[in-house]
Amino acid sequence: MTKHLILLFPLCFISCTLLQPIDDDPVRHLLDSPIASRTPTLARPAVAIARPSLPPYLERVELVTRTADGRLEVHEKNLWSEPLDAGITRVVADNLRRLTGSTNIQPTTNFITRDYSALVEIRIERFDPEPDGSLLLECTWKLQPIAGGDASPKAFRTVVPLASAEEPMSARIVAMNEALARLSRAIAQKL
Repeated sequence: MTKHLILLFPLCFISCTLLQPIDDDPVRHLLDSPIASRTPTLARPAVAIARPSLPPYLERVELVTRTADGRLEVHEKNLWSEPLDAGITRVVADNLRRLTGSTNIQPTTNFITRDYSALVEIRIERFDPEPDGSLLLECTWKLQPIAGGDASPKAFRTVVPLASAEEPMSARIVAMNEALARLSRAIAQKL
């Protein structure tokens, strides 16, 4: 019996070293403003940014890629640090504050009362990498006055090249940030 245990010991030792757990931690991503930071000092414009409407396939914690043949790839190891619609709202508000210098451009949830004169509403149709190695943001947006009346939506479309990077998801996040900066510049021109 002792001989069998002695023979089994090296086998157990080898199996324990070969079958080590794999470090498989998810990577968390966060959108951020690429526009140069400046201290806001103005009280106007006072604008609230509503959470955008997203296609259902983007309303998940994992990053999603649409393939050329119409399938969706869910990247289970690449996760958003916050809901995508909340991140877009935060970044657009931050971009507009940086572009206008106003302290009163915030997500709607940050306002205690309706101390804003207009509401930015965004409806995103596409916010995906394209098969050609670019990122497409396609949406409509409108600047809805609070005092009444209905604003007509404006179409917006931009294509941002994806930089070649060691980590493709990092390049995707950089391109998404740039696409939101372009959208914010279009909105800022109408404020």
